[in-house]
Amino acid sequence: MPVKLTHVADPALAGFDDIIDVRSPSEFAEDHLPGAINLPVLDDEERARVGTIYKQVSPFDARKLGAALVAANAARHISEVLADRDGSWKALVYCWRGGQRSGSFATILKQIGWRVDTVEGGYKSWRNLVVDRVQNGAVAAPVVVLDGNTGCGKTAILHHLAAKGVQVIDLEGLARHRGSLFGAMAGGQPGQKMFEGRLALALEGLDPARPVLVEAESSRVGDLLVPKALWRAICAAPRIRLDVPVGERAAYSARDYRDVVENPEHLSAIIASLSALHPAERIEGWLAQVKAGDWKGLAEGLMRDHYDPRYRKHRERYAEREKAVVRVSRLDDLDAVAGKVAAALERLNG
Repeated sequence: MPVKLTHVADPALAGFDDIIDVRSPSEFAEDHLPGAINLPVLDDEERARVGTIYKQVSPFDARKLGAALVAANAARHISEVLADRDGSWKALVYCWRGGQRSGSFATILKQIGWRVDTVEGGYKSWRNLVVDRVQNGAVAAPVVVLDGNTGCGKTAILHHLAAKGVQVIDLEGLARHRGSLFGAMAGGQPGQKMFEGRLALALEGLDPARPVLVEAESSRVGDLLVPKALWRAICAAPRIRLDVPVGERAAYSARDYRDVVENPEHLSAIIASLSALHPAERIEGWLAQVKAGDWKGLAEGLMRDHYDPRYRKHRERYAEREKAVVRVSRLDDLDAVAGKVAAALERLNG
């Protein structure tokens, strides 16, 4: 009997040695169930061929070709990836809607003698649970926002707090972006669906009895949108603000964004893109600092004239939500800063 999933991190998923996504590689790359491996029964080209024949020739001819391709690919997976699985192996197989692709592969595996189940409704059923969690459901734990101007080390402090046992959601980590013009990370961002899946898992794992700390973000992290349920909670949450001198923030950013400064051409292009927002002489000054390798001076100028004024306007909208200010003179001991934030969080929720 197919497995019916009722939660994003359904306990039923833990009962299998492998979760197998038999969809095409492009479908799998866009998003997939947590921990799944991709053993496509039709690759992208084959899937397109079968679909074309179904529409232009006949469903019968499409199914005949599809069956031959599925059988050939299944044989390859069994002789390669699955070659070391013994008789006790148990697998969960799914495709887009729990239809022909997963059913065909599961039938072949069962004939060998393996215990194999499919997902009722396939990937689509899991995706529906994700959407419901991130768009409609309330965040189970009380949300507290860690605020502060650019360069005050919010993300790193979240990591230190997590190591201390504080409950956190690292949106920038999930989105693989540092949330600024210069925030792109190597490897790029996941797609919106995969980001939402990761976030849904994080939300489902929260302890409702403890607060969860989230970094202040706009409604978009890089190219990805923060889903409605969490965004509503962030907007309504109390805030703890880090107050760090601009010079210290600039020095920290020059260290933290080392990967950015190693590509001066790309950095210059980003600065040039700000020309509609700043006087020409200011842009020229920033470009000169790039050329001179004055990373701290550049960071300080960008903070004073670009980021801080924009953060100020953003913060004014949430002024009544600010409940604590943690003043920090230096960022060379983030563990100590994290301790101050943890103390403020405890007072706020005491």
